[in-house]
Amino acid sequence: MLSTNMTTDPAADLPFYYGSISRSDAEEYLKLAGMADGLFLLRQCLRSLGGYVLSVVWNVEFHHYSVEKQLIGTYCIAGGKSHCGPAELCEFYSKDPDGLVCTLRKPCLRSPDVPIKAGVFDNLRENMLREYVRQAWNLEGEAMEQAVISQAPQLEKLIATTAHEKMTWYHGKIPRQEGERRLYSGAQPDGKFLIRDREESGTFALSLMYGKTAYHYQILHDKSGKYSMPEGTKFDTVWQLVEYLKMKPDGLVTVLREPCVNNTTKRNAPRCVNFRNVPCSTKVKPFLTVPLGGSKEVTASPPTERQMLPMDCNEFANPYHDPNDLKKFFINRDQLMIDEVELGSGNFGCVKKGVFKTQKGHTDVAIKVLKSENEKLVKEEMMREAEIMHQLSNPYIVRMLGLCEAESLMLVMEMAAAGPLNKFLSTKKDTVTMENIVGLMHQVSMGMKYLEEKNFVHRDLAARNVLLVNQQFAKISDFGLSKALGADDSYYKARTAGKWPLKWYAPECMNFHKFSSKSDVWSFGITMWEAFSYGGKPYKKMKGPEVISFIANGNRMECPPGCPDRMYALMKDCWTYKHEDRPGFVKVEERMRAFHYSISNKTLPEGTADIAEPLK
Repeated sequence: MLSTNMTTDPAADLPFYYGSISRSDAEEYLKLAGMADGLFLLRQCLRSLGGYVLSVVWNVEFHHYSVEKQLIGTYCIAGGKSHCGPAELCEFYSKDPDGLVCTLRKPCLRSPDVPIKAGVFDNLRENMLREYVRQAWNLEGEAMEQAVISQAPQLEKLIATTAHEKMTWYHGKIPRQEGERRLYSGAQPDGKFLIRDREESGTFALSLMYGKTAYHYQILHDKSGKYSMPEGTKFDTVWQLVEYLKMKPDGLVTVLREPCVNNTTKRNAPRCVNFRNVPCSTKVKPFLTVPLGGSKEVTASPPTERQMLPMDCNEFANPYHDPNDLKKFFINRDQLMIDEVELGSGNFGCVKKGVFKTQKGHTDVAIKVLKSENEKLVKEEMMREAEIMHQLSNPYIVRMLGLCEAESLMLVMEMAAAGPLNKFLSTKKDTVTMENIVGLMHQVSMGMKYLEEKNFVHRDLAARNVLLVNQQFAKISDFGLSKALGADDSYYKARTAGKWPLKWYAPECMNFHKFSSKSDVWSFGITMWEAFSYGGKPYKKMKGPEVISFIANGNRMECPPGCPDRMYALMKDCWTYKHEDRPGFVKVEERMRAFHYSISNKTLPEGTADIAEPLK
């Protein structure tokens, strides 16, 4: 039976997927199945994290193709087209060889008595994700589950680079002599081994027994983050290298067989990557890892370069805790370097790219600059926005770092470099999947649920005000119209109508100028429609009064092409005419989460509605 740890594998439901089996095992299964041309199976790749190997028979020979998982979550064979999942990739190659020796003609199906073989990391992944979120971000319960859901793709690779610390064969920072003493302790069979940190260089060493003699090998770590033996095969992580060396010596005197178990430390002691001293950058810098035994820190670079998330960086290591540098409301002008590059503009002024300098390093920021000719009213509005944003601390809300009064009034915010959701989707239709959009909108629902809990009304939720850090990470922005409700108030009533985005507004907003979290839910439904329309414009060419009449007559926008039925059903519930009958963000987020889990092959946390329809 498939373990729950394996449910995160997108290939787990494929009947020709065998999991973490060796090349020789794959070839044996293909032999037993008859060796017909085009016979194939899929297995887990040991060299590349999250990747697979496609094993194919042609002309009584075996051919093995690596399928790599790319940074944006797609899969491809080197030189081939990208596909949203392993199933879609195999379906494509069943119709077009596109560089393979032949098309995939017949799947080598697993028999009922052959379970998917879990890999070493498969058995650790879920617990390590939760442990990291608990330790690094101080989250528990539902908040922890939400963070695990949304950040798993980014965190899994990071956590995999420290998974060796959980292995019985890892002994931390011990001298060469101590390594030998441990190998000679007890039985000394050929292939008995351990991994230790090298004292002088911060890299790893492999100590191995053969013929009652201890051999020591340096594990190389190149600039791209790959681990290998000298002149050997390269791997993303240390534990992958170890698993490979159990099958092939790759230059060693023998294969690895029996681990020399580390009994000096508790195997369940919490360990997590320390981000506190990692500067923000568009490319990953070396991470700091804490070895067993609490000895001196050593550096270990992640396996590949990737765009960092704000919460990976120094100032954002814990989204619910402000470092000392960010507790001040006002920022000194000499802490800012402002670029001439404009990221956007509006009635208030413009948003420019900049750098915020602190004692701990430099951080890329977005700076909202007020036009000098703007009236006092606009300045007061910008001050109110700053005051509201300063009270908010959530990973799915653009973080306000401070206000600067210099040549102009400037609101300094964290950078979301990929820009507005609607523009991003309209230009990336070929690379953004429906599952990707579901994940992004789930993050927006989590941010809005947080605002609802804090008794804040956004009043301007739209795809243009959802900014992307990257394709996998969304944040809510633009709090210029937001209001903080009183403790006993359930809505805010505007005295007069302004330049309002009517196409995003609920009937009670347009008719009675009443705003609440329930009216934000209506706007969330419109934002969903924009997202699933890949940046489409709601209500097409209708004017404000036409939209009001259209809604009052019981009409609603149609389901966007390709949008999952359950997502459109949620949109329509968000567009319930009477606000008292509309769901709140607690229910909205729960439904988004349940659907996100169901299409991601993740295990639902306890208390989540069991909704398991397939993605349409």
